[in-house]
Amino acid sequence: MTGRGRGDAPATAVAGRPVPGWARALGKTIAHGIWDARVVGAEHAPATGPVLFAANHTSIVDGPLLQGVTPRPVHILVKHEMFVGPLGALLRAAQQIPVDRSGGREALVTALAVLHRGDAVGVFPEGNRGRGDAASARAGVAWLAVHGGAPVVPVAILGTRRTGESVGHIPFPRRRLHVELGAPLDLSPAPGRSRREAIGAGTEAVRVALSALVRDAAARTGAALPTD
Repeated sequence: MTGRGRGDAPATAVAGRPVPGWARALGKTIAHGIWDARVVGAEHAPATGPVLFAANHTSIVDGPLLQGVTPRPVHILVKHEMFVGPLGALLRAAQQIPVDRSGGREALVTALAVLHRGDAVGVFPEGNRGRGDAASARAGVAWLAVHGGAPVVPVAILGTRRTGESVGHIPFPRRRLHVELGAPLDLSPAPGRSRREAIGAGTEAVRVALSALVRDAAARTGAALPTD
């Protein structure tokens, strides 16, 4: 991982322990106390064993929201620029994983260790905040799924950003947010297929599943994605 500034935390310095209970409680307070998050499909998340939660990404608050709505505590990959000052200290204490988007190998190795011990990892396959329609996906989530033996649960997040709001906008209290978890995807290599081939196919499978889930959730709830 490159490009760390003063105060940035290497990925190996965090996520060495389970997500603490206070971080989980804080996430739930944010999701259901500050905002009005409605969650559908929680039964799709495996109760035990490694799992990846792969969510679309429109807003700065998607990470804290994901921590509060997933059925299990989750170590979320967060851009390393956030690991500075008081917020950085909070993220480190909460066992979140800093990722340098220009070269995130260290973050992937740390996340893989989390999966190997049977815990959950949260990722945003699009890589950047945007429209959240999952029109593209990076290969990291499939790499983790294949090497970590973890199913991927797609997660549609709607309402955290509306058209005209910036990606750094924080919604007003009690805004209704919608979160829908889809059926888990098994990206294990098929017989005769290499891991590399499985990662390529898995990346597209995650993109297609997440895009469809977001589209269907928007139609069901009436919560449109931002157009900008």
